[in-house]
Amino acid sequence: MNSQELVNIAVDALEDIKGYDIDVIDVSKITSMFEYVVIASADSTRQAKSLARNVAEKTKATGGVVYSVEGEQTGEWLLVDLGDVIVHVMLPAIREYYDLKALWFR
Repeated sequence: MNSQELVNIAVDALEDIKGYDIDVIDVSKITSMFEYVVIASADSTRQAKSLARNVAEKTKATGGVVYSVEGEQTGEWLLVDLGDVIVHVMLPAIREYYDLKALWFR
């Protein structure tokens, strides 16, 4: 499965559970560790956990590999490692504070 297919699966999974402000950032020219970063917002820790879980489940169901899911303890910022695609699910305050999108474009 190529990275663009992984991005499509992740975005669809996020939209299924009403994730919003979804950004897909191509970082392949900046780093060799992964190709895309997907960032989405959630309204609550429960929704953030559900979004991350849905991304993982949909990826596995289509034959993809989920290497790790981090942040489930607090649920304010979850990271789903799909290899070439890294998915961040964040509460709005956390997303604003860390501003990952700006980090990749500075």
